[in-house]
Amino acid sequence: MKRGQRGDEQEGGGSSSSEPRKRLRPQNLEEQEREENALDWGRLPQEILLQVFQYLPLLDRAFASQVCRGWNQAFHMPELWRCFEFELTQPASSYLKATHPDLIKQIIKRHSNHLQYVSFKVDSSTESAEAACDILSQLVNCSLKTLGLISTARPSFMELPKSHFISALTVVFVNSKSLSSLKIDDTPVDDPSLKVLVANNSDTLKLLKMSSCPHVSPAGILCVADQCHGLRELALNYHLLSDELLLALSSERHVHLEHLRIDVVSENPGQLFHTIKKSSWDALVRHSPKFNLVMYFFLYEDEFGPFFQYEVPVTHLYFGRSVSKEVLGRVGLTCPRLVELVVCANGLRPLDEELIRIAERCQQLSAIGLGECEVSCSAFVEFVKMCGRRLSQLSIMEEVLVPDHKYGLDEIHWEVSKHLGRVWFPDMMPTW
Repeated sequence: MKRGQRGDEQEGGGSSSSEPRKRLRPQNLEEQEREENALDWGRLPQEILLQVFQYLPLLDRAFASQVCRGWNQAFHMPELWRCFEFELTQPASSYLKATHPDLIKQIIKRHSNHLQYVSFKVDSSTESAEAACDILSQLVNCSLKTLGLISTARPSFMELPKSHFISALTVVFVNSKSLSSLKIDDTPVDDPSLKVLVANNSDTLKLLKMSSCPHVSPAGILCVADQCHGLRELALNYHLLSDELLLALSSERHVHLEHLRIDVVSENPGQLFHTIKKSSWDALVRHSPKFNLVMYFFLYEDEFGPFFQYEVPVTHLYFGRSVSKEVLGRVGLTCPRLVELVVCANGLRPLDEELIRIAERCQQLSAIGLGECEVSCSAFVEFVKMCGRRLSQLSIMEEVLVPDHKYGLDEIHWEVSKHLGRVWFPDMMPTW
């Protein structure tokens, strides 16, 4: 009996061990071919390969294209090259030059007519900026729609010989003919090169960002505004802003402006700034009543004299350095269109009255951030109560709030949450 049972067990064990092998063995040739295809990466649909290739840096794309014929075909799909960022940080550019010196030339030769939305990311090294200029100078047969020069650290393009940079950039200006978006912050672009831009792209240019471009004059940017009537977004430094520029943007031939960003930066303590007439701002508001005016201030406290003396149509206001209690008081009186306010530092004088005034006068305010400031808990609760649920963003550092006889830090978040209609707590770190 035992021998028979043992034999049955062996037979049962044999049958059970053979079943998985039967499942692994394909039943017919069709199933075998299906399993082989499932393991064949070369047969991935090209739309999936396209999605994968879009996330790869240039060198990795090139290496992947050598895997098989299908991947090589995906590498040369026109859709892959319409939007491309040349990442030329120092390690990448060095590796590029050492490994594939002709790769860029091959790509541009074959896909120059496909490139439409192009950007260059460089670091502070001269090598990466030179690599970007070398590529720009090869874009002879391209018709770009957008171009962005992005510096992850200064000085990058500013360290290049000005003539070398201008020569490379004007290749794009001359040959594109249909640029709609141009971001050239922190570059040595100048007035003559802007004239080339206007001469070839005046009908299509809609966005121009050129903050920190010291070689451009007010006359140079005025030329752009006079000729590019479709310009909807503009970013520049305050020294380029003029009454003539605002009037040009307000002309009947010009489309409604949507976004104007002004960086007000002090290069040296005690720097003097010119004044823009109220009538010029009023003309722009009449022409483009819904435009956003974004102003970044990086000034010393004694340099705010020309600002906020009369009504200004600013909508988003950022103070990157310490700003006086007096200036913030003027903000409440002169900025009725204010939507967002960020104050990184103020000092040790409480801003109770200034916040209450801003809540009273700035009826569209929906976002505020306070850093190294002081506000009593009672005044802050009153401010939130006056603004109500329109405050979609309330970023206040915990050390800003000063407990008083009415509220302490433990009670204030309940009171503020009640008026906001949502749970709120002070921030431990800045979020702006």
